[in-house]
Amino acid sequence: MGKRILVQRKGRGGPTFRNRGHLRVAPAKYPPLFEGTLKGTIEEIVHDPGRWVPLARVKLENGVEFYIPAFEGAYVGQVIEVGKDAKAENGNILPLESIPEGTQIYNVEARPGDGGKFARQAGSYAVITGKSYNSVTILLPSGKTKTLDPRCRATIGIPAGSGRIEKPLLKAGNSYYKWKPKARKWPVVRGVAMNAASHPWGGGSHQSESHPTTVSRNTPPGRKVGHIAARRTGRRKR
Repeated sequence: MGKRILVQRKGRGGPTFRNRGHLRVAPAKYPPLFEGTLKGTIEEIVHDPGRWVPLARVKLENGVEFYIPAFEGAYVGQVIEVGKDAKAENGNILPLESIPEGTQIYNVEARPGDGGKFARQAGSYAVITGKSYNSVTILLPSGKTKTLDPRCRATIGIPAGSGRIEKPLLKAGNSYYKWKPKARKWPVVRGVAMNAASHPWGGGSHQSESHPTTVSRNTPPGRKVGHIAARRTGRRKR
């Protein structure tokens, strides 16, 4: 009698795989759309567990407070501008139609008013590559281009914390605390390294799957590992 494999335990849920959402500070989103331009002050810069980029709490002149991913060079007490007529300076939040081409931006909205969707991770940024009457084209960190509504907002600059991956982990304990706030299991043991009772690929005189790794969509949970409902198999022809 074998035991439940990892994918079965993930599907069931439980404390080990549950999202630790109670640790989060707040959603990092722009305030609702408004007319005109307002000034805001960075009240504090806080650490949000699992996000890997610090958050800046901004308070506008009208009393509205919101969090955004902090930009490089941000400091407590700094004054930024939010609106269509804001200056194209580091940290200011403007619609894409008001930002010059070639400007580095981040936390770009996919639709006007959604709060920001693209280029939000530490050190990642997008670049405005072209404009037309009713669209703006940006180059995403992935290298792909995307056409957006000119009213979509973005922050000028680069998200803070870009040097995070330059520091080596050095030991497994640091990686443990790195993944602790995230909703994922760590460490993850390879199936071929397990016993035969613990995984379909386990056991044998050497570490090998020992049989095809493609499985049907209707396979029972204990066998559903590998390439599930693969669209194609074999080597890709050039």
